[in-house]
Amino acid sequence: MAKVTFDTERCKGCALCVAACPKGIVSLSDSAINQKGYRPAQVTDMEKCIGCASCAIMCPDCVITVEREAK
Repeated sequence: MAKVTFDTERCKGCALCVAACPKGIVSLSDSAINQKGYRPAQVTDMEKCIGCASCAIMCPDCVITVEREAK
């Protein structure tokens, strides 16, 4: 299973990661707003994450970290 973390204070809510996710599990937060006034991205269902890192590759500000389990 993969673990995805976001630096929510640096996220500007551009939603490029949302469009890049092949599983459709990345979205912009409906409830959180960071100090800059943006809705940060989040993973809605970590169990469905395949660890492809498409979201992290697409992020222009490098705020996403993807960790995968070693097999």
